[in-house]
Amino acid sequence: MSAALHHLASAADDATRLAARLGVPAHEIKQHRFPDGEISVMVGPTTATAILYVPLDQPNDKLITILLAAEALRRDGCTRLVLLAPYLCYMRQDTAFHPGEAISQKAVGNFLASLVDRVITVDAHLHRTATLSEVFPGIVADDLSAMPAIAAVLRRDSLDPDTLMVGPDAESQQWVDALAKLIDRRSTVAQKIRRGDRSVAISFDDPSLIAGRPTLLVDDIVSSGGTLIACTKALRAAGATSVDAVITHALFPNSMLNELAFAGLRSIRSTHTVPHFTNSIVLDDLFVEALAEEVKQSPQETHA
Repeated sequence: MSAALHHLASAADDATRLAARLGVPAHEIKQHRFPDGEISVMVGPTTATAILYVPLDQPNDKLITILLAAEALRRDGCTRLVLLAPYLCYMRQDTAFHPGEAISQKAVGNFLASLVDRVITVDAHLHRTATLSEVFPGIVADDLSAMPAIAAVLRRDSLDPDTLMVGPDAESQQWVDALAKLIDRRSTVAQKIRRGDRSVAISFDDPSLIAGRPTLLVDDIVSSGGTLIACTKALRAAGATSVDAVITHALFPNSMLNELAFAGLRSIRSTHTVPHFTNSIVLDDLFVEALAEEVKQSPQETHA
């Protein structure tokens, strides 16, 4: 076998399902934590091409694990290393907002670019950075869109034709517009003023669009849940008959569900980019297409 997929235990279900679709073996990356917090890593059998399947939520330990796994695989003969990180961390901080502040996007991008030959992710949180290639200098970088897969599910579910697609802030505009176009629905984007990680104020330029209609909130990331809660309340106050949500990356804790429901959110669905209790939209077809040539072209050699 010329290629293999390596994954952490936390993503075993999604990783092994994808490996089966690709026709390659899946190996768990074993981790051990020493009493002082250091990590040791053991990878499976090395192949010429190795795919690291690592969603980068709760990222700090995972970044060290990637570093150590890359060392082991390269030393044993891996000649092409592909990082499939369905969720990509540290993309928010793309500029220094205050003197002395680190630009995490640049630091983490340079770090990962020094370890792997290609990065594949989904709906990266890019705003002031035009393309993912700018984040990962010198290597191939692919920012895939989850919107076609989400659109397919909404079409299958026969979404109410009167549904208004709503973005909770200006940053969500790109995803709302893409999804609205795919399923031929009207869309609008809220105005948001952030007062803290979980404190925001939401308003709409034209509330008359909302009254008497079902609404679907669309965003790339829900982390603290504050924006989603505020936007749900604002939509209910404006007369929305229902509020549902679909997101790419679900990072919020299970404990937020009651608060979201209390705010008036009827349902929330996410894609399988981060293992989460809201996962319902599988992206395997997207990943198989992106990785097909890696598996097909990989040299036919395996290292014990």
